[in-house]
Amino acid sequence: MSAVLHGTSPTKRPDRYTYGEYRRWPDDERWELIYGCAFGMSPAPRRRHQSLVIQIASQLDAYFTGKLCRPYIAPVDVFLSESDEPLDEVETVVQPDAFVVCAPEKLIEEGVRGAPDFIIEVLSPHTAMKDQSEKRHLYERHRVNEYWIINPDTFEVFVYTLKEDGAYGLPAVADLREGPAVGRFSGLNLLVRPQDL
Repeated sequence: MSAVLHGTSPTKRPDRYTYGEYRRWPDDERWELIYGCAFGMSPAPRRRHQSLVIQIASQLDAYFTGKLCRPYIAPVDVFLSESDEPLDEVETVVQPDAFVVCAPEKLIEEGVRGAPDFIIEVLSPHTAMKDQSEKRHLYERHRVNEYWIINPDTFEVFVYTLKEDGAYGLPAVADLREGPAVGRFSGLNLLVRPQDL
């Protein structure tokens, strides 16, 4: 592999990659592709980040038990393609920290093909800029209904909700310690327990 992007800083202009190339990269490395650009996902997330993801995932699992929608956590590849090209030609493959898919036809053996209904990204120093810029625009473009960005240090949640015009607009801001509601799913509130992180 030639040039890559580390976080959001390119070392030089990268080649454009596809899933066909991505899936041949070493198993001990984690990457995301956004419009063919490769973003490294190392170092591994911090312990606090992962503990927060586990708390969220356990609440999502409890809420969706017995329902059509299914929650997932990284690493699961989510393929966001621009058309019906073969999987190996897809140039955008991401691994959100946590997400929910309500359309069973999007579930494939390799992961998920198509936009999830709800995505959560927990900020980390290495990925914060990407989560707040490239990924926000990407999820808006692919019509992800609700996108949460969580700051694990302050427990602030920036909630982006897709409007009728297909844009997110300004985010609502909530506190994860107060159990904010997920607008997409009635009766689902996500609450962090700081003492258990």
